[in-house]
Amino acid sequence: MYENPGGTEITFKNKSLKRFARKKFNKIGEIAIQSEIGNNLTFTIYNSKLSRFFREKINEFKNIKLVERIKKDYIPKHIAIIMDGNRRYAKQAGLKATKGHQIGKDKIEETLDWCLELGIKNLTVYAFSTENFKRSPDEIRELMYLCRTELDKAKSDSRIHKNKIKINVIGQLESLPKDIQQSAKELIEKTEMYEDNILTIALAYGGREEIIQAIKHIAEDVKTEKLKIKDINEGSVSSYLYTNGLPDPDLILRTSGEERISNFLLWQVAYSEFYFSDVYWPAFGKKDFLHAIETYQQRKRRFGK
Repeated sequence: MYENPGGTEITFKNKSLKRFARKKFNKIGEIAIQSEIGNNLTFTIYNSKLSRFFREKINEFKNIKLVERIKKDYIPKHIAIIMDGNRRYAKQAGLKATKGHQIGKDKIEETLDWCLELGIKNLTVYAFSTENFKRSPDEIRELMYLCRTELDKAKSDSRIHKNKIKINVIGQLESLPKDIQQSAKELIEKTEMYEDNILTIALAYGGREEIIQAIKHIAEDVKTEKLKIKDINEGSVSSYLYTNGLPDPDLILRTSGEERISNFLLWQVAYSEFYFSDVYWPAFGKKDFLHAIETYQQRKRRFGK
């Protein structure tokens, strides 16, 4: 016997009865939905509280089984996400663009939980690009507000400390408001002792600018004889990047149907796999995430060989 949230008790007498009902009602259902009355009734049932409850439970069960299957295979060490589609999601839902960004912000927390569940140790999110400074003043103001509040909130987030999550904030941080720079600095310092998991937040980030800054620092170190030209190689260049110490991303995931890198981790993605989802970032669910990981596991990485 099962009791749903509405209090209705549903008892299945035996397996034979369930099989009979499934077979007969499927047949009847096909006939019924062809009529207007049947179509309206079907829509009402489908959207009922009980129906939604059962669909949610079925989806939860499917996700549990999918997680079990994924964990038996190779788990990527590092996933980087281009979180795209906040504004389009909001427009489609009849909401203000700022609401889309707020929902998208919450999605980062969900995604972090999914990574922890699967054992993915490194997550990098593209939160704000250097190109985003070209947006309207009102939108930039709202995005800075979200950055400010979330960085401050993360300092005392028990989940961060319980799971020993080290947080990096990378990009041209000097171009951000002073208080956000300070919040980022404090958060980095507060979690720098952790090693189990790493969340990297790209703020005011641009891949080309990252490489330019690395070149400048390399040139300066060569000039002051801290670095010899003969010692410059892939490894030494990587050590001058914002992501120094992180493994290169195994998987780059982009939402909203767009299929481009958008100046994100240009050096680091040399051998990354790419997965593009048509779903807008605020609507990106656990099932979508798990499907991306499973698709990655089905690919054979050759690293140019």
